[in-house]
Amino acid sequence: MLLPRLQPQLRASLASIGRAAAAGSSQGCLNEAFGQLSIRAASPVLTFVRHASHAQQGAVNKAKDGPGKRLGAKKSGEQYVIPGNIIFRQRGTHWFPGENCAMGRDHTIYATASGYVKYYKDPEKHPKRQYIGVVFERNQVLPLPRNSVRRRRLGMVATKMELPPVEETTVRTDLVLEGDASTGVTVKQTKKKERKGEEGRNLQLRPGYMYREANWEIGRAAERAKVKVREFKPRDRWTAWRKTTIRKAKNAEKKGLGRRR
Repeated sequence: MLLPRLQPQLRASLASIGRAAAAGSSQGCLNEAFGQLSIRAASPVLTFVRHASHAQQGAVNKAKDGPGKRLGAKKSGEQYVIPGNIIFRQRGTHWFPGENCAMGRDHTIYATASGYVKYYKDPEKHPKRQYIGVVFERNQVLPLPRNSVRRRRLGMVATKMELPPVEETTVRTDLVLEGDASTGVTVKQTKKKERKGEEGRNLQLRPGYMYREANWEIGRAAERAKVKVREFKPRDRWTAWRKTTIRKAKNAEKKGLGRRR
């Protein structure tokens, strides 16, 4: 890069040496010429020098620092919520849903009933998990004892219904038999004719307020209706599979011959 800067000075010095050589001796002229030689600053020349730098690249595959996801508690303890209100946003299960709460697919805990938020632990369920629940009264404490009466969503406490005493009534008839007025008429209850296959059915009120039989009784319906079911006889499944495969191959061959014609 220094060669372009020195070219004007070298040209001037060589020209002066040439003129001095023409005037006198060559050796003395050369000494005098080199003694008088001085390099002066030439006119500025625009030059480009590349310095060390970092290659410029796009940030397509690099880590991005996106906006915050606004995680954390949205409702504090003893704050009133309604069904659907978000109580806590999280990534993972730092908190678990408790009484009257549920968890979404992004681990968001929200209320399923109107009430007051409670943050608590339940050692009987899990020794380390933290729960978020909703109670109907502000002074109520979670977790509830296992043998306590469960509160309903309507804010009502379950109590035992008091049934009025049943009064026994006697039915008197005025009908009398002919000839003897002292004896009354006896009324006989006739049994309802049972449908075929339903003989001896004993319907009871089962959990879920359903009148149905047990599964083993339903399975014996054919036996009650006196229907004979052919007994299942397990046979050689391998032989049956081979026969089925051979039959399917023959049918496919027949179809192929029919298409060729």
